[in-house]
Amino acid sequence: MSLPFQFGRPPPEQIPSQTSYEASSKPRVLIAGAGIGGLTLAILLKKAGVPFEVFERNRDVKQLDSVMALGAPIAPLLQQLGIYDDLVKIAKPLAEVNVITDDMEPVYTMNMDRLKEAPDLYDLLWKQVPRENIILGKSFHNFDQDKKSVLVRCTDASKYYCDILIGADGANSKVRENMYKSLEGTNVLSASDIAPLPYGYICLVGQTNVLDPEEFPDVKEEFCKDYFVVGTNSKYTWCTFITKKNTLCWMVIEFLDRAATKEDESFRHPNWGSQAAETMCNQVRDFKVPGGKDGKVHTLGDLIDRTPKDRISRIMLEEKLFSTWHSGRVALLGDACHKLIPSSGQGATSAMHDAVALANWIVSLESPSMVDVNNAFKEYQAERYPIAKEEFEQNQGFTNVLGKGIRSAITRSVLRWLPDSVWDGSLTKMVLVRPQASFLPLVEDKGTVELAPQPSLTKTLPIIKERALTKERAAKRSSVIAV
Repeated sequence: MSLPFQFGRPPPEQIPSQTSYEASSKPRVLIAGAGIGGLTLAILLKKAGVPFEVFERNRDVKQLDSVMALGAPIAPLLQQLGIYDDLVKIAKPLAEVNVITDDMEPVYTMNMDRLKEAPDLYDLLWKQVPRENIILGKSFHNFDQDKKSVLVRCTDASKYYCDILIGADGANSKVRENMYKSLEGTNVLSASDIAPLPYGYICLVGQTNVLDPEEFPDVKEEFCKDYFVVGTNSKYTWCTFITKKNTLCWMVIEFLDRAATKEDESFRHPNWGSQAAETMCNQVRDFKVPGGKDGKVHTLGDLIDRTPKDRISRIMLEEKLFSTWHSGRVALLGDACHKLIPSSGQGATSAMHDAVALANWIVSLESPSMVDVNNAFKEYQAERYPIAKEEFEQNQGFTNVLGKGIRSAITRSVLRWLPDSVWDGSLTKMVLVRPQASFLPLVEDKGTVELAPQPSLTKTLPIIKERALTKERAAKRSSVIAV
């Protein structure tokens, strides 16, 4: 375990000078949060030789027992990281998403043949990061920064210095909270930034044990079919997803009155313990789910009974797009700056895209000076914010399909008559962004849809190439001198 001041820069009184430090060092990065985005950034920095550490507040890291929808937008990066083939082995191709009523009547079917579903992406990423670079049970408290460094304080009274602090610590980000506090009175924050998180949903998720294919024949199918069941006279929507290991992930979303809940302190904690999860399980046991043998209809209770209690979680869901992503040497990533609910399956991919853009700019920094770091973060947000905004709007649109009220009912009615070309157009937009790391060998993009611009690649690639040439020339000179 690291000791105070061991990582990053030493205490200020031990620094000889800013100039000597910058001339001999790569930027030292501290990542708060070991989620999908934080781990992806850590892997990229490791491959680039940039010193980093990841602080994770939980002592035991446990991913939610649900699936992630992954596809072309993340394939090139996974190939660069060397884990694409491993993911394909554990993923199941997704054929279609079916929206149905609680009477099992079809509403709309979306063709999803460009995606795969994987429940274990987090484990793959976790294995790529050296254990000595991740400190579990280390909770971020606050920070101070100046032109030379960032001083990070943790709840255990330890202190750390770094050049760059990345808040990858989720929707309730403490890094964002402290960053926004430091910006009070500067007119930088928008009204939306200052407003409380809108807690609109309660989510119950779980993953069953391996299922008997005689009872659940869908697990034998080569392709996965997802089902979203909309409760006609209830405040719930529930979903099922088959995995390649013949388990079934299930999720129940309870739609809340946001106006009544967003200021309520009781909703500010993401997990409320096993008793709360058990209570919600009992409330939804009788809800019907498709997929039984010979058309038999199962219930959520059948799935809950086949799910170990430690694989069931009850969490709070919020969605919000923040407009301020960085300040000085501090930047946000993933849910900390754009929180999506998981209905559209874009949250993990979006966080990984953030990590690629951030890594490209961090690795290509001329120096870890405040000016260079801040300019890099401006480029990062300029690239990622418009994309995150579009993803946020797409996510809200899909949530509306699954939601309650007149508007959602009308939307589902209209969907029945929309031509397939409309959905194909929406799906095409989802695969336009397929970023790569500029400092790793580029892979051939085999997509049939034209790539969206990636400034963090096109702007930093010449810098990376020039550095490689300079290093090569220096090596040749050294070789000549040695001879």
